Amino acid sequence: MNIETLALHAGYAPDPSTGATVAPIHQTTAYAYATAEEIAAVFAGRAPGFIYSRIANPTAAALERRLAELEAGVGCLSCASGMAAIATTALGLTRTGDHVIAARGIFGGTVSFFAKTLARFGVRTTFVDAGSVDAFRAAIEPATRFVFVETITNPRMEVPDLPALAAVTRAAGIPLVVDSTVTTPMLLRPKEWGADLVVHSLSKFINGHGNAIGGAIVDTGNFDWRRGPFEDIGALARRAGKLAFLAHLRTLIYRDLGCCPSPLNSFLHLTGIEGLPLRMEAHCRNAQALAEWLSAHPKVDWVNYPGLPDNPCHEVAGRLFGGRYGGLLTFGLGSAAAAARFVDATRLARNLANLGDSRTLVIHPASTIFQEFSPDERAAAGVPDDLVRVSVGVENIEDIVHDFETALAGV
Repeated sequence: MNIETLALHAGYAPDPSTGATVAPIHQTTAYAYATAEEIAAVFAGRAPGFIYSRIANPTAAALERRLAELEAGVGCLSCASGMAAIATTALGLTRTGDHVIAARGIFGGTVSFFAKTLARFGVRTTFVDAGSVDAFRAAIEPATRFVFVETITNPRMEVPDLPALAAVTRAAGIPLVVDSTVTTPMLLRPKEWGADLVVHSLSKFINGHGNAIGGAIVDTGNFDWRRGPFEDIGALARRAGKLAFLAHLRTLIYRDLGCCPSPLNSFLHLTGIEGLPLRMEAHCRNAQALAEWLSAHPKVDWVNYPGLPDNPCHEVAGRLFGGRYGGLLTFGLGSAAAAARFVDATRLARNLANLGDSRTLVIHPASTIFQEFSPDERAAAGVPDDLVRVSVGVENIEDIVHDFETALAGV
């Protein structure tokens, strides 16, 4: 089935006993069995079943099946947040003394996780320019365990060349982990460009309504877990095959750290996915129009959006995303004070720390998301003081432009 159809139908069939066409919310902690032998078989993995919602839940399982089909993956693990998905993936692939390579300019929370939290466990991270395949190749060392990139770095707005990067990681025998939060499966499936693992913050475009936190890890099936530097996963692959990595996470990292989503949030993400194809079309269309309008405005110093023909990432984004360029853009107003005045003056756009909502959202990253970073660190992340980040919503574009025009008048 085509992806628009999968968004509505994948992962759940009408309930045979009731005919319900919407996956129910299984708001339960644990699951009862008739005999000690039955529950022992499920614990041992000899029989299918649910044990405890920290490990698996029927509503979350329906979400996982839908996401796996949307990404054409072999399986999925849903998490409590996007950061939980990243942390679970990283902890499942590394040990003390290992090394990670990540793109510069990615989300500030992800930078903090790699540079500060993961470092506390003795795992080093090297940050390189997202657009330089040679920089990734040069940074690989014997202890490197994976490469991490975002499809569109947030807020630097760079688009890495996924096929070229996949060739580098494949030659090194390590997985390429791709955060596709900003693009979703509607713009590209990272699997088709060589990615091995895909992570999402479901809280953003996939949910689309700003009403639930969540994350996901999808194994595309591209990486052979029987080989490479992961002895424990390789041993598990002899039994679990292509599902070895997800089994490794669910029965160890995920189970022990409690990264599971709530059943209600899983239900809300399932509902959000149903409208994802229509929303992404509107996000991309409105973002393109707003970027072009801002580019011509006399008070705007610069605009960073891959859909603009003069953008350095325009060619690679067009090739990967099929002529659409996402719903996120940034622009500069010359100073932090001017950026703050603009944000304060918006009335339709909401000033908050999220993206991917159906509503248009604005924020000044230097004083919020990146406020704990030094000036040099913000510069490396592509966050100048005058930068305004815009997550363009699905409102009528005339109303969005009117709101921005009114706000810019006071800058």
